[in-house]
Amino acid sequence: MRFQTQLVPARLIRRYKRFLADCRLSDGREVTAHCANPGSMMGLAEPGTLVWLEPNDDPRKKLKFGWRLVDHENGHLTGVDTALPNRLIGSALEAGEIAALRGYDTVRAEVRYAEKSRVDFLLSGSDRPDCYVEVKSVTLCRAPGLAEFPDSVTARGARHLRDLMRMAQAGHRAVLLYLVQRTDCTSVAMARDIDPAYAEAHAAATDAGVETRCLGTHITPECVTLAAPLALQGTPR
Repeated sequence: MRFQTQLVPARLIRRYKRFLADCRLSDGREVTAHCANPGSMMGLAEPGTLVWLEPNDDPRKKLKFGWRLVDHENGHLTGVDTALPNRLIGSALEAGEIAALRGYDTVRAEVRYAEKSRVDFLLSGSDRPDCYVEVKSVTLCRAPGLAEFPDSVTARGARHLRDLMRMAQAGHRAVLLYLVQRTDCTSVAMARDIDPAYAEAHAAATDAGVETRCLGTHITPECVTLAAPLALQGTPR
């Protein structure tokens, strides 16, 4: 998935109010960028961090830059836009690019189900049970090579797990797909110390038949594409 306009480098001055980030461009100008990430962004929002911004000239948008990447200045990048994973996965599902989720006749996004939820994708086929797919963006890394989720307490995420568990118990296929928006990780684990309730919900969902799939990404300042599946580390109770 290519970025709509050419990204420009900047240095992060500060992130605030969750969705705003002041940055200094290479020519010295200070600009405010939209940060499409409601999470804690642990380890990604330190002042002075090298970031990549996407300019826009859309008159409907108040902010003329969007924060897209963190550059770790060691050859690796992290994507911080939490809206990108659903777009990327949606396109991949339509094209049949995810082997574990291939072969369904229809792919529908944002389908209402359960009591208060919309599933990210509902896959349907005439010869198989419906498949409910929930996508999560993973950006936390505290140990070399290990991506972790979540980066803050997420009651909403735990609710999604319970909803998927009910679908699995009803005879449907239910899949939790962690998309790791980092190029420096080879495996994924639950951040139990950050949100033990979520880790417990994940373990219960796994016991109930919910599948967990983890995918990596290739990231450049030009585009983000899917990479190979990543290993999921055990989540003991």
